[in-house]
Amino acid sequence: MIPVAVLERVVALRKALHHHNHRYYVQDDPEITDAEYDRLFAELLALERDFPELRVPDSPTQRVGAPIAEGFGPVVHGQSMLSLSNVFSAPELADFDKRVRDRLGCEKVTYVAEPKLDGLAISLRYERGLLVQAATRGDGTVGEDVTANVRTIRACPLRLTAAVVPEFIEVRGEVYLPKAGFLVLNQRQAEAGARPFANPRNAAAGSLRQLDPRITATRPLSLFCYGIGVLRGGATPESQDALLKFLTSLGLPVNSDRGVVQGYEGCLAYYEDMKTRRALLPYEIDGVVYKVNSLSQQRMLGELSRSPRWAVAHKFPAEEAVTRVKGIEVQVGRTGALTPVALLEPVSVGGVSVSHATLHNPDELARRDVRIGDWVAVRRAGDVIPEIASVVKERRPAGSEPFVFPDRCPVCGSPVVREEGVIARCAGGLVCQAQRRQTVRHFASRRALDIEGLGEKLIEQLVDSARVKTVADLYSLSPSELAQCERMGERSSANVYAAIQRSRATTLPRFLYGLGIPQVGEATALALAQSFGDLEAIMSADEARLIEVPDVGPVVARAIHAFFTEPHNRAVIKALRTAGVHWPVRVGTTQGPLSGKTIVLTGTFTDMSRDQVKALLMARGAKVVASVSSRTDWVIAGRDPGSKVQKAHELGVPVIDEDGLKAWLDDRSPKTDSR
Repeated sequence: MIPVAVLERVVALRKALHHHNHRYYVQDDPEITDAEYDRLFAELLALERDFPELRVPDSPTQRVGAPIAEGFGPVVHGQSMLSLSNVFSAPELADFDKRVRDRLGCEKVTYVAEPKLDGLAISLRYERGLLVQAATRGDGTVGEDVTANVRTIRACPLRLTAAVVPEFIEVRGEVYLPKAGFLVLNQRQAEAGARPFANPRNAAAGSLRQLDPRITATRPLSLFCYGIGVLRGGATPESQDALLKFLTSLGLPVNSDRGVVQGYEGCLAYYEDMKTRRALLPYEIDGVVYKVNSLSQQRMLGELSRSPRWAVAHKFPAEEAVTRVKGIEVQVGRTGALTPVALLEPVSVGGVSVSHATLHNPDELARRDVRIGDWVAVRRAGDVIPEIASVVKERRPAGSEPFVFPDRCPVCGSPVVREEGVIARCAGGLVCQAQRRQTVRHFASRRALDIEGLGEKLIEQLVDSARVKTVADLYSLSPSELAQCERMGERSSANVYAAIQRSRATTLPRFLYGLGIPQVGEATALALAQSFGDLEAIMSADEARLIEVPDVGPVVARAIHAFFTEPHNRAVIKALRTAGVHWPVRVGTTQGPLSGKTIVLTGTFTDMSRDQVKALLMARGAKVVASVSSRTDWVIAGRDPGSKVQKAHELGVPVIDEDGLKAWLDDRSPKTDSR
């Protein structure tokens, strides 16, 4: 039997999460913080895990992705999903408007004008308010069943929110990838050494047609609804504008950038306005769509075999131009990533002069085979970043040679580390001028050497003035040198100076993490420290020995070995040790009093941050995880703990308070609350 209190809590959590999803993804007006949302979500997830029979298809927890599908089954649309005919100029738009007026026999027609999103058409079926199926357009009559993937899109309601919903409704819309999401996604692709997506539409289509919905769930897709295919058990709106308001009332996302306009003149004015605003929109559009507002007039106008007579797409001019590649240079980013960039003869693309275009990474450069002297088609990806769309091979000059990617950093001369599936990166992270700000910022960060007060603006001044050329130079700074920086008075400079001095005493895992070795995060740094025990052993280890460390594979091993092989990096490390940066005696997996123990942290702590508590526990051999299970040895609870404490009580896991933690860290036995 499921306790009544649990059932009531599950219902309340689902209602709250549906509400906050709608506020965040549809209305763009969140009411709570991300942390509070995560807390509610985690609580519901835990309850559904404990009581699997409470899981339902429309639960917010079911957006994470279903198992991998063998393929997409066919779906017959209740009403055909037609394409739109296009116009490309004002005279063609005038001809469309005249045809509409002639068929209707009226002087002027009212239209609804909407942005034409560059996405993927979708059909959503709701039965008694519950999403039961989603399908692509396909050939207009039969599409592909992508229900499991669409369920991962946060903007798509799994259940309609209106008090009264139709018995059955087939909603038409567009799945798209916002510009910001497209840039993030392509950044992930670049960091993984994968081929970037050509444009947001390709990215949206590729994401929606993943056989593994868990991959789709990681893509920041969104949705706008704009029409109805079939409606049963509900009042049919009388106009396109009323139809969009009806969809909004059901809790479906509808684009607010639409307008009701009068005649050809109103359409053209809307078009010019959207063309001006295009670059400022958070999503990609390639034109605007005009639809006759009256649904009865739409029925009178009827349809052709592939497109309706009552709607048309007015496309923007092409955003590509052809120019010549004058040269190819390799730029070094703040993280050491090497990016090839084509130097172009300036050309206007979408009204903007373009003289550089990214080639993304060495693999993409080789795949496209862009050469100096080539004629290329250039476009502005997301209307922001210029990139080469294609090479005009038939115009390639005789005798041209493929570009050879450098094996040494063009800035500092350090080796370039390149692994299959990994972006090319400069191995001289501690000395490369291009990486200097990022290197110092990372070294001083809270999880590394934790130099409080050494913020971005101060680092920028110290690096730009050449006071700090490597991280070792931080330890030679005087209070008077710090005081010379902007917004640094005597007191603040003294505080930063004191923080730098305190940072000399650290731990080996923090030091390793602070070096910014490619592929080495906190967990890998800890594993290295525990496996080798001291820095010298890590620096002299070969790849075969490094691979023996947990969490270290061939790619990571090569990156670590290359980093410590570089003489410049070894010189900086020696300078840091000479400056007094030190850590306790040898670290080992068997010496910690908490070795083999699994601990969960919850709440906030008075004298330490949660990261500091975690570091102290891990230094004693503990494994610190995020969720409570039967395998958890202890839960440590600070102020305002969450549901993890209740979960611990249910499982009989001992709970230790903050005083108990302090006693523990002082090597005294803590008091536990196991109830």
